[in-house]
Amino acid sequence: MNVTIIGAGKVGSVLGKLLVKHGDAVTCVVSRSYESARRAGGYLHCSNVSTSVASIPHDTDLIFISTPHRAVGSVARQLARLDHLNFRRVAVCHASGMLTARVLDPVRRRGATVFSFHPLQTFPRDFRPRDIVESVRGIYYGVDGSPKGLRVADLLASALGGKTIHIPPNLRPFYHAACVVASNHLAAMMSILEQMFQRLRVKNTSFYPVFKPIIMATLKNIEGTSPAHALSGPVARGGVDTVAEHCTSVRRSAPELLPYFVRLTFETVRLASRKGSIDKAQARALIDVIQSQALPPSLYQELH
Repeated sequence: MNVTIIGAGKVGSVLGKLLVKHGDAVTCVVSRSYESARRAGGYLHCSNVSTSVASIPHDTDLIFISTPHRAVGSVARQLARLDHLNFRRVAVCHASGMLTARVLDPVRRRGATVFSFHPLQTFPRDFRPRDIVESVRGIYYGVDGSPKGLRVADLLASALGGKTIHIPPNLRPFYHAACVVASNHLAAMMSILEQMFQRLRVKNTSFYPVFKPIIMATLKNIEGTSPAHALSGPVARGGVDTVAEHCTSVRRSAPELLPYFVRLTFETVRLASRKGSIDKAQARALIDVIQSQALPPSLYQELH
């Protein structure tokens, strides 16, 4: 398969490398910056690098758009104006988590097979593509498109060593929000844990080696069962006094973190209630403790 990558950032470079390792050929790299196109081309063993879609070879099988989502529509319109491509034999996809396949309608109307193809993985800007490649093997891709587009998406995911999940187009932003929870919010939670650890004034170690065993054990328990079954701790036991002392200590030692701690404690009460490890009276007592922290009442209305 001959592949053109449009967008020479981490996503295009990493997925392009996996395709090259699979035996496919990246025959063109297009980017806004010639320097970024040249750098990605070198990584992907592709000498045809450009800032113009006019450089796409006529024998291209797949055009993979890995630009920021705000640029995808413009790229699709530029592609649709090309006369040298037989779009009926070309598949075009984009890697945006927010956008559906509909943004590719300009090339679909020219006859191209189109689909969205969002890699469900993190691609940190501070990491080099070669440091990310192995973490992308075996991941899932959030896709939508026509029946033919979905079949091509399945084949592409298989070539990358992954699998697809079909996302209803109307739920695409909700799906992307879930991805944010899985990665960005997790990073934010680790930052909060780091800040709390710093307040303990422990010397000669950072927070992660200390908390890694309990973090990894919790994730393993979730993987083997479910979040509800993996839940332990004071909320799951109905420990009202302990939770009250926790809130007081956070207010005293890290008041800026109290809204986070209270909100997550509230969600933990909901989880414990669903699990059945606490009864309604215990849940109500825990919510009373949370409400005593003088945060907006709207946080608690859904449990009333």
